[in-house]
Amino acid sequence: MRRRLSAAALLTATALLTAAGLAVAGPAAADLAHPKVVSVNPVDFTPHVTGGTVWAIAVVGDTVVVAGSFTEVTNSSKTRTYARRNIFAYGLNDGVVRPFAPSVDGAVYSLAAGAGGTVYLGGAFKTVNGAAQRGLARVSLSNSQRVPGFLATQNWGDARALAVRGRWLYAGGTFTAISGTPRVALARMDANTGAVDRGFDARLSAPGLQRARVEHLDVTADGTKLIAIGAILKAGSADRTQIAMFDVSGATASLSSWYTNAYKPVCMAGFDTYLRQVKFSPDGRYLVVAATGRASSPVKLCDSAARFEVAGAGLHNPTWVQRTGGDSLYAVAVTGAAVYLGGHQRYQDNPYGSDAKGPGAGAVKREGIGAVSPTTGKSLPWNPSRSRGVGVRALIPTANGLLVGSDTDKLGREYHGRVGMFPLN
Repeated sequence: MRRRLSAAALLTATALLTAAGLAVAGPAAADLAHPKVVSVNPVDFTPHVTGGTVWAIAVVGDTVVVAGSFTEVTNSSKTRTYARRNIFAYGLNDGVVRPFAPSVDGAVYSLAAGAGGTVYLGGAFKTVNGAAQRGLARVSLSNSQRVPGFLATQNWGDARALAVRGRWLYAGGTFTAISGTPRVALARMDANTGAVDRGFDARLSAPGLQRARVEHLDVTADGTKLIAIGAILKAGSADRTQIAMFDVSGATASLSSWYTNAYKPVCMAGFDTYLRQVKFSPDGRYLVVAATGRASSPVKLCDSAARFEVAGAGLHNPTWVQRTGGDSLYAVAVTGAAVYLGGHQRYQDNPYGSDAKGPGAGAVKREGIGAVSPTTGKSLPWNPSRSRGVGVRALIPTANGLLVGSDTDKLGREYHGRVGMFPLN
């Protein structure tokens, strides 16, 4: 029988990590650095989402906020059911479901921790607590109410990615305006008021596609660089196929000379983008992109993860590529000790596979979740497995471990309804 980790054990671990300087990330942090790879044994105290999909997770102090498309949550022992539509919260250290329960009338796709015990929501909703506020909102964890003064609202579409750095809130999605100010797919706003920053206009476009869309974004922990991925072909007049980097260190923002042509080749016909998530390393020296594509190729970046260095101007090629052999990757976390990959992969190190283990040596079984070396991109021994489903959508490192959000209910060979955590100890 596998030993399951208790809340008390995690409280002890958290105290030790905090003493070592690895406190829980605040709203200005990117992926948190870890001293080692997390355990393959999930903690036993996390609650369960009983249906739907978890799309996003954020940690605000000692509270885990979970968002997606769902209607019910149970406690860890499955003895109590809570009505929670598209968003809920629980204790990071004990798993206790919190009273936090704002009324959101549509799916919530993205979250970002805010100052003062607040959280930003992005998604396809039109109202929050009965008040009109489309796609973007800021809510208090203490009373579930909208924060007064934050007035940003989209003209249509959704917000799929959020990040807070200092005074700024960054949002990416399918919108074309925020609060009446034209901004195609990517915007920067005042984190307190939601007012659009007039000094930031990425001028994204996708000529020939239905529309431009930012699927995901990340900002370095020091707030100087932003990377955006999605249905993108141009930033202003510059060619930027599926990925674009911006210098956001000053009062205004500008397109970086950094670029790659690695995502110009087409995977499966009909994909306006096959890039799904991007994360900077904790030190900001490199980034990793997770991609789908429904195509197996030893030379293209379909169904792959790829590392790119941040330093330097002009053309950048991948430092390494990790290929699944035709299975999609949707989520990535970069901790320094490992790069964690989530999707519905069956194998890793599988460049010659096609929805199966390919010929030749090297392919390793990694069902739905895995980890690779940040240096080489090769699979690490870490192999907890999960029910594959469509795939993992959220991988969030904390001082306690690695939070996972998905659409299935088995993680590390145990029942965990759509959310769970692999501890560090």
